[in-house]
Amino acid sequence: MDISRQPASKDSSGKGPRARTRRLMLETATRLMQAGATPSVSEVAEAAEVSRATAYRYFPSQAALVQAVVGEGLGPILTWRSASTDAAERVADLIDTSMPRIEAFEATFKAALKLSLDQWASRQAGTLGSEPAFVRGHRVALLEDALSPLREKLPAPAFARLAQALSLIFGVEVLIVLKDMWGLDGKDTLSVAQWAARSMVQAAIAEAGEGHGGTE
Repeated sequence: MDISRQPASKDSSGKGPRARTRRLMLETATRLMQAGATPSVSEVAEAAEVSRATAYRYFPSQAALVQAVVGEGLGPILTWRSASTDAAERVADLIDTSMPRIEAFEATFKAALKLSLDQWASRQAGTLGSEPAFVRGHRVALLEDALSPLREKLPAPAFARLAQALSLIFGVEVLIVLKDMWGLDGKDTLSVAQWAARSMVQAAIAEAGEGHGGTE
């Protein structure tokens, strides 16, 4: 998921009044989303006791607000790095790093997913209007980074397919399937995700090896 890009200002250090107001709005929106809501900018302004005009100066749309809250929720996931040169180890480390954080902000990410689905439904019905789209996609860059040791070892289509397959078990959606549908706890959810990821990486490498061998 992409976070909103707010213009830099002299209060970007987080100590000035503008930075404090923005922080108040983010904290308020996070609290509401962690409670299961997908608040509008006006609703956050009211809860934070900030004027609507002020609120919209920081977040001109609901999508921009939710994207910023999602960025706060993702936190250290966005700066994940690995020194390993083994793709399977890198993917496992990314999942180990990410899943506890995703679970901790599960309600926030589900609220963001709801906004994405609501916008899709409105777009299909032709009622979305000029509302900016809520953009998702951080997992793409993260997974491609984790798989980077395989970029020169796998054909480009195979590399892309592996990253796409891994995206199915990396994100809040895996919690919806394994926790909500299967009733697994966080530990077992992580175990299944790790097993699936390891299997996918191994299968992709094996297929590439078979293809390299070719036929006479």
